[in-house]
Amino acid sequence: MISSNSQPEGKAAPKSPLRVALVEDQRDTRESWRQLISSFPDFTCVCALATAEEALQMIPQVKPDVILMDIFLPRMSGIECTTRLKAVLPKTPIVMLTASDEDEMVFTALKSGANGYLLKRTKPAELRTALLDVLSGGAPMTSEIARHVIESFHAKRSDRTEAVSLTAREEETLVMLTKGYSNKEIADRLKVSIETVRTHLKNIYEKMHVRSRTEAVVNFMSGQKE
Repeated sequence: MISSNSQPEGKAAPKSPLRVALVEDQRDTRESWRQLISSFPDFTCVCALATAEEALQMIPQVKPDVILMDIFLPRMSGIECTTRLKAVLPKTPIVMLTASDEDEMVFTALKSGANGYLLKRTKPAELRTALLDVLSGGAPMTSEIARHVIESFHAKRSDRTEAVSLTAREEETLVMLTKGYSNKEIADRLKVSIETVRTHLKNIYEKMHVRSRTEAVVNFMSGQKE
């Protein structure tokens, strides 16, 4: 079970509660996460659903600010549900919430349109930070997940170099995306302006023929896995 924790430093609370939809088939886990989310002063859980089918019916109606989606659901998987929800709510970020950290599962989930990937053992303070990050344009990942993605990045370096010619600074920017950094955080770490970061991202998207930061991370790090 997960219990509430103190507020993490460095993340200001928004003025009004942000609305979270939770999809989790295990009743005890679902209730634990629902209570945890609602314990944060800046978030409220507007619906806690047990199946993908319920999610597809209810979530487009309540229009949450962010969705937490379990991968392993009965009948329709959370990955398929994410793909379908993205078709009707393309701007709503979806963070996968699961016990699995297998490489193929990570990349499949991200390719479905997920904006982040957290393990269920994520600490309460880290969950709140991840929710705020994804709502500000980041791509939060539990540290173990980020490590898998980076290892895949290094393992396929030579293949990528042949397929996509990125500058050293563009590669640095892309690696930071895998860690869920926002444009401002990347700018601070690279000691450049936010506009320069946007330019790097624009160049990356054009070279990789993608339209978003999530697509760029998945395609680059997975080596175009099929």
